[in-house]
Formats: sequence, structure tokens, C-alpha cells
Amino acid sequence: MKILGFDIETAPNTAYVWGLWKQNVSLSQLIQTGRVLCFASRWFGTTEPVEFFSEQGGKRNHKSMIKVAWELLDQADAVVHYNGSSFDVPTLNREFVKLDLGPPSPYAQIDLLRTARKQFRFTSNKLAHLLKELGLEEKLDNSGFRMWIGAMEGDPDAWAEMEHYNRRDVTSMERLYQRLLPWIASHPNHALYQEALDRPVCPRCGSSQLQSRGLQHTKVASYRRFQCQGCKGWLQERTMAPRDRSNVLKTI
Repeated sequence: MKILGFDIETAPNTAYVWGLWKQNVSLSQLIQTGRVLCFASRWFGTTEPVEFFSEQGGKRNHKSMIKVAWELLDQADAVVHYNGSSFDVPTLNREFVKLDLGPPSPYAQIDLLRTARKQFRFTSNKLAHLLKELGLEEKLDNSGFRMWIGAMEGDPDAWAEMEHYNRRDVTSMERLYQRLLPWIASHPNHALYQEALDRPVCPRCGSSQLQSRGLQHTKVASYRRFQCQGCKGWLQERTMAPRDRSNVLKTI
């Protein structure tokens, strides 16, 4: 399975306003809408480095960057992001339709923010807080909004800071993905991407190191239960008929 870790950074909307508090900005006050400034990505589970693409250099570079993003998503079976279902993916889709690219081939979305909200009760669900609480590689500090302004104005130092910041988000997110993996309930099934399935594998991580751990009971049937020794997730056997056990397992 090709799993792509992905994170974008965007420019803000620009508008004329009369004040600093509780402003109701009309379309007539809008000067320029926001856009994708850059993104970082990495194929999870490989030795490939984090790649960084930006619009640095002008409008032509912006179009080239968006086309690269489209091509990467088109290759992916699944995409891992943090709040990407609500932000990154719709923002990129807007860029795609503006360039008349059409949608990339369908891919599954693994939104780690949704897992955090569903499975845990952290004091905050911000990515920086989760990384700190779990003792993982933390997000980098940055110069704040000045970094975004500098990048939009073409400042090389601001772009260097933006690139370092964006790359770190993807490496940190991969470590968070690995930690949360056994808790992700709707993870795409690795077994469906294997050419020859001669033994059961963990749907979440693809490991064949499965330990039988009793039975999982429902209202109408009982199924053999397993724990993956790779990601520590729980799964159960799918029994299609009496005495007929499948090599395809499903998560619990």
C-alpha cells in the first residue's frame, strides 16, 4: 500500500478592513484570496526523504507545485494528514479545479485528528500538544506570522524557515501515525494490496505476526481474536460460513 504523508502551508486572504476586532469583511473588501504556498510530503514506510515543493519564484512555480501535488495524490492509496479532511484536501481540491486538473484517482484518508478526538481525551487536540504529551519529535518554533509575510514577499530567509518548519511537520506526523496506528479504527486494509495472501496479515500494518487471543463474541456469533505483534492492534477473523475461516481479517 502506498501511504503518503502530507502537509500544506497556505497564504491568508488579504482584505481592506476598518478595525482589528469583530470585523465583517465583505467580498468588496477582499483584495486576494488565500492559496497554497508550499507543501511537504513523504511516502511512509520507505527510506525516501521528506520532499518540499513551493511557489517560490512566481506564478509559474505555483502552477507547477500544484501539479506535483496532484500527481502525488494520484499515486497514493492512502493519505495521512492532521485535520486534512477539513483543510488540506479541500484546499488542494480548490487549487485543482482552478487549474482544470480534475480530481486525482480516489485515495483513502487517514486523518489523525479524527482518531485523536474519537479515541482519547487530551487537554488539547492541537498537533503540537499531542506530540509533546506522547514524547514524540515536536513541532518547530517559528517566527510566527512574519514568516508567512516574508515568504509571500519572496524573502529567502523566510522561505528557508518555512521549508524547515513544513518538513518537520511531516516527520513528526509520521511518528504520531505509528503511535496511533493500533487505535485507527477505519484504516485501509493492507491485505487487499498484497498479490498473494498465503497467511493472515494485520489490516492496519500488514504484519503477519499475529497472536491468537481468545474469542470475540457478538450477539449472533463468536470469532477468533488476534493481537498484532507489530502495531499491537486488535483484530478478529472473518468467518463467512461454519468451519470456513478466511485469511482476511478485520480490525476491532
